[in-house]
Amino acid sequence: MESKNDKNEFKSLACIQSLKAIEDALHVLGGKWKLRIVVGIASGYNRFNELQKAVEGISARVLSNELEDLETNGVIVRKVEAEATPVIVSYEPTEYANTVIPIVNTLADWGKNHRNKLQNECHL
Repeated sequence: MESKNDKNEFKSLACIQSLKAIEDALHVLGGKWKLRIVVGIASGYNRFNELQKAVEGISARVLSNELEDLETNGVIVRKVEAEATPVIVSYEPTEYANTVIPIVNTLADWGKNHRNKLQNECHL
């Protein structure tokens, strides 16, 4: 027979595992810019300058660092067309990145609902 302590330990372990998984996801996609960059690339803004314009407020240095992190984590791939003049560098989402899109869409829906909630509360 399972004791109350065993159930609490199981719940605690499940909670810790969930928190670790969330921590892992936020390590890859967290911060002010990464999700915005992934959405920009997935939306077709594949060149550096296009991305910098699409992701308002990001500096070139920060964008460069974030792109490196996303590439290192397998979320995007950097493509270089060396034979072109000038050399063309573009970024594409990986298949792995496509697994994030449903989550981003859900997050966007939540954000819209939250914004509407706040606006309705302010107009009362």
